[in-house]
Amino acid sequence: MLRTKNVGWLFAATAVIVMLVGSAAVATEPIQSYVVGDTAAWVFNNLTGVDVTGIHVEFDRAVTMTYKFEIGGYFPALGPATGTTFNYNGGSLVSGGCLILQWQPADAQPTLVMWMNGAHPVGKPYFTTIDRLGYLFGQGIVYLRQANPAALQAAFGQFFADNAAYFTQLSQTLGMSLQDSLLPIIMSAPAEGIQNFFNTIIGMLGVTDLQGLLGGAVNFSSLMTALGL
Repeated sequence: MLRTKNVGWLFAATAVIVMLVGSAAVATEPIQSYVVGDTAAWVFNNLTGVDVTGIHVEFDRAVTMTYKFEIGGYFPALGPATGTTFNYNGGSLVSGGCLILQWQPADAQPTLVMWMNGAHPVGKPYFTTIDRLGYLFGQGIVYLRQANPAALQAAFGQFFADNAAYFTQLSQTLGMSLQDSLLPIIMSAPAEGIQNFFNTIIGMLGVTDLQGLLGGAVNFSSLMTALGL
């Protein structure tokens, strides 16, 4: 377990709040964050409904993990305490349990958080950037393509129906049919290829942040639902 002398009351207060609030907090908030000075502590609540073996966390810049504490289990750390990507896996955490991570600098933000069972994500991921949404689309589409291709076809059929007017106009502007260009890639490309194509299309739309994308002219609800996002 990672420990530093500057944990102070930040970690203690976080742990006490989690234990006192208990299941009420776990039932309503997947993530809670606390910041004191240059140290951040986030509480990641396991709302997947199942026990998990680990968690995957990515940041927007390099951080140093200074404390890790689990309530309801234990995760070994796989890798160094400094970096942009962290994996804690090979243990267990009960459904409704939580993991507390503390890091510096405090202004570094997680861009992707996924609960894991072995090498497979579990439950809804937490993501904050268009790039990470593209990654999740690529991974999720390949998985659903193998597990339930009919469901994937139906989701994209609904996606294009929901956005018919917008995509007709955009296709005319670009000089190509997005539906005709997209579906062959969706049904054959590897996850990385789908992610790259997604990023290219988003670049054409001129969107620069996740909120602008999900709250914009394109309705992604059918895809988000089908992929569990």
